[in-house]
Amino acid sequence: MGIGIPEIMVVAAMCAVALATVWPSARICRRAGLPPWLGVLSIVPIANVLLLWYVAFAAWPLAPDGGR
Repeated sequence: MGIGIPEIMVVAAMCAVALATVWPSARICRRAGLPPWLGVLSIVPIANVLLLWYVAFAAWPLAPDGGR
């Protein structure tokens, strides 16, 4: 019993969805002056909501007014 085409397509779709969420999240974090590796949290079920809250309410070092 081996891996067939349906399984490969499911894995490819999961990788595409992960890339489609991690890459923009990392870019947003980097533009806000936060570490871009925080974008990886966007694929973790509860951590993605916490990431949104953190980015929304954290001070953005690169913002002209200091992020407040």
